[in-house]
Amino acid sequence: MFSGSIPALVTPFRDGAVDEAAFRRLIDWQIAEGSSALVPCGTTGEAPTLSNEEQHRLFEICVEQAAGRVPVIAGCGSNDTQTALWHMQVAKEVGADAALMVAPYYNRPSQAGLIAHFSFLAEQVDLPIVLYNVPGRTVTDIKPETTIELAHRFPDRIIGIKDASGDMTRLTAHRMALGSRFAQICGNDDMALHYNAGGGVGCISVTANVAPRLCAEFQVASLAGDMATAHALNERLFPLHQALFTDASPGPVKYALAKVVGWIGEEVRLPLIACSAESRKAVDAGLAHAGLA
Repeated sequence: MFSGSIPALVTPFRDGAVDEAAFRRLIDWQIAEGSSALVPCGTTGEAPTLSNEEQHRLFEICVEQAAGRVPVIAGCGSNDTQTALWHMQVAKEVGADAALMVAPYYNRPSQAGLIAHFSFLAEQVDLPIVLYNVPGRTVTDIKPETTIELAHRFPDRIIGIKDASGDMTRLTAHRMALGSRFAQICGNDDMALHYNAGGGVGCISVTANVAPRLCAEFQVASLAGDMATAHALNERLFPLHQALFTDASPGPVKYALAKVVGWIGEEVRLPLIACSAESRKAVDAGLAHAGLA
């Protein structure tokens, strides 16, 4: 269902409030530049700092502005199962195409708890789920056997994973058990080349916020087996991939966007702050290397 370059959209703020006009403009730009789907309210969208009302409004805006041109995968995850259910229900009501569901954080559920959590959600809402495994942020790791069991139980509901575990062996484990019907999507821009080579079908990307066309062209080349072009684009983007994580994300991403497009500012919400001088220097160098500055 999903493949290619899929930006995890930033949430623009202006004077403490969501800048809806800038968010709409970002969506149009992303689609025009070749992004194949959109993720509102993910980690890069500062979802933990959004009110429920803001999060649901961003779902609505994204679906409305995308207008069927590309799919919308709404960031619905929570460490509270009932809140995650609520987000999914709203995402379904406003017309999102799927829900991105991060492993519950802080609670540290067991693998059996993860199965119970995701099974409950799959049973309650008729909306495809893309699991999101990022143990570096959540502590909890969705193990391959858990992913496989969930995908076997709910083949029409649990249809893919955004994998930011960094463990490339999981690609083969998932593929051997689930085949190509299960969408394996990379969660780390700097690993996307190798991830696709191992059976991945795209990347839910931070860098695509800033370099949507280059990221889209990279995915097209990589998935088509044009490895010379894919390597060249990967090497053009690689310093930027790394620079965008030289400080707490999305601080560096918003700094980069402020330079590249100008109509999105650097404003983030506490506990995040604007990126450091060292991070800005790295981003500047990454943008220059990519030919974006």
